[in-house]
Amino acid sequence: MKEAFLARLRCPACGTEHEVRDARHERGEVASGTLVCRNGHAWPLVGFIPRFVPPENYAWSFGFQWNRFRRTQLDSHSGLPISRERFFRQSGWSPEQLAGAWVLDVGSGAGRFAEVALRTGAHVVAVDYSSAAEACFSNLGPHPRLEVVQADVYRLPFEPEGFDFVYSFGVLQHTPDGRGALLALSRQACAGGRLAVDLYPKMAINLIWPKYWLRPLTCRIPPDRLFPWVERAVPALLPLSRLLGRIPRAGRKLRYAVPVANYEGVYPLGEQQLREWAVLDTFDMLSPVHDHPQSAETLRRWLAEAGLEDAEVLRPGLLVGRGRKPVAAVADARERSS
Repeated sequence: MKEAFLARLRCPACGTEHEVRDARHERGEVASGTLVCRNGHAWPLVGFIPRFVPPENYAWSFGFQWNRFRRTQLDSHSGLPISRERFFRQSGWSPEQLAGAWVLDVGSGAGRFAEVALRTGAHVVAVDYSSAAEACFSNLGPHPRLEVVQADVYRLPFEPEGFDFVYSFGVLQHTPDGRGALLALSRQACAGGRLAVDLYPKMAINLIWPKYWLRPLTCRIPPDRLFPWVERAVPALLPLSRLLGRIPRAGRKLRYAVPVANYEGVYPLGEQQLREWAVLDTFDMLSPVHDHPQSAETLRRWLAEAGLEDAEVLRPGLLVGRGRKPVAAVADARERSS
């Protein structure tokens, strides 16, 4: 953590500023120490990352998977612009808009989208609830425009309205309360700031998709025990899914009858990449404690509750919601609090 970043941090318990005690510096940053707020709440800073959550939490499986597949979905590793294209398609933002801006990435995982944002020239704060924060820092840090924080979306350790752009991709459906998470994200956007999120869409086909009747069982299996099963099952299941997927017209739907992630025809991945992504995302399908798809109507309601202007809900594959924080609303909130 850079010492200058301390001014942006706030205690998630009481909202006050911190000081760093017993700091150890390395590579020009604070590598370890203890963050102590004005009211005495203390939080560890370990491996360059401020830690505002307990090490064991409902997102443990994500920490397991992203530390194991740390580089798999980075564009710099795959050689393909998969993350970049998804980032700009879903957000509706441009690289020019992000250059020099402060950007909050909540649910960063191993940093696939943070890498994209950094390349625009943005200052990026990457947050994850799980130990995936360590994979993100390992991939992208230290970087002069990057900070990585382990924190809870419902108790983000920042002063509200501090970011020009806020996004959370691949995350809200895996939280206990998607609405509460979106409202918490919207509070981080400054006046005129922009927000973008995505969710799994609620569809009738979900009722027969094996993922949704297997996951209530598999999510109870510890990740380190579930993963070997997935690793053994994918070599048998993926060829079957690929075979079904090649059936004219119906193949795109039929392949979902097999509980395996199959990206053939979706991304131009090589054979080894197809297998690696299949293991990663099959585990991702079966391991999360929470998986709550939402309807477009529900997401529109959440955006309205957040008070966003120019709000829109789209379906470029996933369910995407985005909008802009009104200038007047932020000014009114500040006046009420003063």
